[in-house]
Amino acid sequence: MNLQPFRWAEISDLYSKADCAALSKTYPHDHFRTVEAYGGEKDYRYDARSLIPMGEQTISHADSLSPSWYQLAQDLLSAEYRIAMSSITGVDLTNLPMEAHAYHYGPGALLGPHRDLPEKIVTHVFYFNDKWHPTDGGCLAILNSSDAKDVAALINPTIGNSAAFVRSDTSWHEVTRVSEQAPQSRRSVTVTFYQPGSISSMWPPGVDMELHDYPG
Repeated sequence: MNLQPFRWAEISDLYSKADCAALSKTYPHDHFRTVEAYGGEKDYRYDARSLIPMGEQTISHADSLSPSWYQLAQDLLSAEYRIAMSSITGVDLTNLPMEAHAYHYGPGALLGPHRDLPEKIVTHVFYFNDKWHPTDGGCLAILNSSDAKDVAALINPTIGNSAAFVRSDTSWHEVTRVSEQAPQSRRSVTVTFYQPGSISSMWPPGVDMELHDYPG
């Protein structure tokens, strides 16, 4: 883990060449919801799909996932994954509730500078774009402060790459605005480990949401 400006790491070369091709080709497009807000603590706009519901051992809409994506979801639910992430971050994640979401960031999509909610403990973001240039935006910016220009590092969202970080009062980061000329949506999966008893802010229990297929 890097210790400055907070505890974070870039983890690359996660899959074989064949798995990269399969995961990229069959990235999910079903059961998404659009999430957006402007003018508050942070601006954001993206489309999100549940992959693993909060605190559960099930896979959301599993019948619509390709075999490669079903296997990836199973891997994220495994004890081995929790052990690996505990080792990397230095945080015992053995019994913490977890959820995972897939995202499409289309043209103009963004997630402004923020530190994540206090109930979030560790986040691991995976990327699934075959090719991506930093000029297309959509990079994870590790920030030294709340100022979007105060960049410590940029992580490109190409497949096989990922970023993990431990939430703190200084863990400022953002997803830079995706260019209108980007060749495809910026594609990622975010896995988050929470404080016990936390409720999903993305999928609040008992709330019906209109879902749609993401074009692609």
